[in-house]
Amino acid sequence: MTLTADLYWSFRSPYSYLAIGRYRALSESHDVDIIVRPVYPLAIRQPDFFERNHPNWLGYTLRDMMRVAQFHGIPFGPPRPDPIVQNVMTREIAAEQPHIFRLTRLGQAAARRGKSLGFCHEVGMLIWGGQEGWNEGDHLARAAARAGLDFAELEAEVARDAEALDAEIHANQAALEAAGHWGVPTLVFDGEPFFGQDRIEMAKWRMEQKGLAARG
Repeated sequence: MTLTADLYWSFRSPYSYLAIGRYRALSESHDVDIIVRPVYPLAIRQPDFFERNHPNWLGYTLRDMMRVAQFHGIPFGPPRPDPIVQNVMTREIAAEQPHIFRLTRLGQAAARRGKSLGFCHEVGMLIWGGQEGWNEGDHLARAAARAGLDFAELEAEVARDAEALDAEIHANQAALEAAGHWGVPTLVFDGEPFFGQDRIEMAKWRMEQKGLAARG
C-alpha cells in the first residue's frame, strides 16, 4: 500500500533545503509518495518577522544550519543571489522581489504534475548548494530536466497562469495552518504535522506504524 504525505516547503528556507533531500530519499527507498506544497516564505507573509526577532537569532541560525549540513553531509553555501532581496544589516525586505514569486510559482506548476519533490530538491541544491548565479543561464532548466520536467513548459504556465498558481500557493498555506502548524518544512502525514528538518525520523516512525514498507 502506497502511503501519501504533503511537505510544505519554501525556496527561501535553508531548513526546507536541509530536509528535502532526505525526504526524497525516503520516498525513493520506501513506498510513500511525498508531494511538495510550496508556500511563500515568512519574508513575504510577515515582512517584519526578521526585524522583530531576538538579536541572537540570525547568528545562531547561521551556525545551526551549517552544522546540520555538515552532520548530514549535505552541500551547503549562502545563496547567490538570495531568493529574497533583503537588507542584511537592517533585515528590511525590499518591495521588489524578482526571484521568490517566480520560483514558488514554478514549484506549484511542478506540483500540478506530481513532480514537485524532485523539482524543488534540484532547484534547492542550486540555491543552497553553492551555485553562484543559479538564476542565470540554463541552471534552472537543467534542474527541471533532472526532475523529469520541461522548463519552458513550466515558465510558460507561470506567465500564463500566475493568478491561479498564487491561489493554489495560498491554499497550501491555509492547508498547512489547518493541519496545525505555520512554518516550514512541515510534513503532514495522516493529518499529523511534523515540523522541522529534525522530525524526519519521527515522521518515518509514524509511517511505519501505518504500514510503511521498503520498495521492492
